[in-house]
Amino acid sequence: MIVLKNIILLLPIIFLFSCASLPDNTSSKSYAMSKSQESQLTMELDEERRLLGLNNDDALMMLLEDGVDAFVARVSLINAAQKSVDLQYYQYHSDLSGRLLTAALWQAAERGVRIRLLVDDMDLAGKDIDIAKVNSHPNFEVRIFNPFLRDKKRTRQLITGFGAVTRRMHNKTFTVDSSISILGGRNVGDQYYGAHSDVAFGDLDIAFTGGVVQEVQTSFDLYWNSEITYGINLLNDYQPSKNDVHEVSQILESFIEEQKNSQYARALRKNDLLSLVKKNKVNEYIGNAEVLYDDPLKIVSSRDKTEYHLTPKLRPYVENAKDEIVIVSPYFVPGDEGVALFCDLVKKGVKVRVLTNSMKSNDVTIVHSGYSKYRQELLSLGVELYEVDSARIGILKKYTDEADSSTASKLTLHAKYFVIDRKITFIGSMNLDPRSRSENTEIGVIAESKKLGAFIVEDFDSIVKDGAFTLSLKEGEIIWTQKVGDEIKTYDNDPYSSWWDRFKNGLLQWLPVESQL
Repeated sequence: MIVLKNIILLLPIIFLFSCASLPDNTSSKSYAMSKSQESQLTMELDEERRLLGLNNDDALMMLLEDGVDAFVARVSLINAAQKSVDLQYYQYHSDLSGRLLTAALWQAAERGVRIRLLVDDMDLAGKDIDIAKVNSHPNFEVRIFNPFLRDKKRTRQLITGFGAVTRRMHNKTFTVDSSISILGGRNVGDQYYGAHSDVAFGDLDIAFTGGVVQEVQTSFDLYWNSEITYGINLLNDYQPSKNDVHEVSQILESFIEEQKNSQYARALRKNDLLSLVKKNKVNEYIGNAEVLYDDPLKIVSSRDKTEYHLTPKLRPYVENAKDEIVIVSPYFVPGDEGVALFCDLVKKGVKVRVLTNSMKSNDVTIVHSGYSKYRQELLSLGVELYEVDSARIGILKKYTDEADSSTASKLTLHAKYFVIDRKITFIGSMNLDPRSRSENTEIGVIAESKKLGAFIVEDFDSIVKDGAFTLSLKEGEIIWTQKVGDEIKTYDNDPYSSWWDRFKNGLLQWLPVESQL
């Protein structure tokens, strides 16, 4: 997302797109496996559901707040897989967490588990050969969504194809043995799982079982078999050799051995997802759930073709709020339409509270400029605004006993969710910004559970109390307040910012690029 949004700054040098095309898409179709009772994981999950007296329509949900726990959940489920693993991500980094996840998937493929990995092409420059070697395994297939042309420079394509190639698949889904899925804000990369040396992303995933898992699988199959999804073999001339599987196996085995004492490896030896539940580190919630997602045709269709869009399916939930709506969005650019919606909600007595990134916690400068021009108007309407304090990294550690759960020095908000009247919760990949609404594809789950909604709102209250600035108006100007112990600190400008930071922010507000933020 950082690369995509910063490319906006190159708008003044856009030129005509040269004629070129992708090869014919002859990727064969495949579909999710049916849920099998031969899977030990399925049997264990079904037994947990039986003990709770649940039927197929009931969703059993678990929040994954801590980054290490979220990683342990994924790898432990892969290690338990016996039939299939389906993964869909916007970004899949080749760092510690990414390579460990790949190693777990590879080992599962070696056991005979079918692996289907679908990745957007935004972050895959220079990785085709490595992907092709992984794809050479008979049980491991990798496909690329909306690929760039391989014989043209990507930067040039981003500029010349602006508004087309810049529309991406932002979805994040993970399903094992057609029995359990994870949705949320996390991509695959160290900053999402507590292993980055400079920055930690405060994020949120939700794992769930029940009939709603089939809805995730239906969505995955729709993207996997889309005409704009390509097998890696169609995108380059690399010819896999018989030695590729052996070579990849050796590389990954050596890497696993090197990392056997890493934080993740230690955490995996202590826990799996079910043990996290039993230790009350992951609470269980029961309720009705529905998965909502954009159709992949969204990114190749006119933006007014809203029948392909997720947002219209969400809007009625928001408009029907009666008492309160709590919103967490790291990239928050409401636009005039969003401001009007919040105005209507406040007028009918709904308390609207929003947590987003501050200038210094936001990892995409231009997005903050898009948000900041709406702050005064939102505050004057009565919307409560809170911005993350990038220095309060300690709030990420409150859900774990691991002393080294976060080694980073800067906190960035990345979770995407909202709660309506403390009973309806949406968790997914969607930000409240124009890019999520109209440009990218997104997915999320709507859950109806008073217990879940109440917990998330209590967690929100804790975060804004201990790790955020409260914004308010004083004589028409914004002030930021923060409570540190018994002391109240007040800022007249964006906290921790320099005059140069604020100058750049003001300058960026003049760019006519809000539709791309």
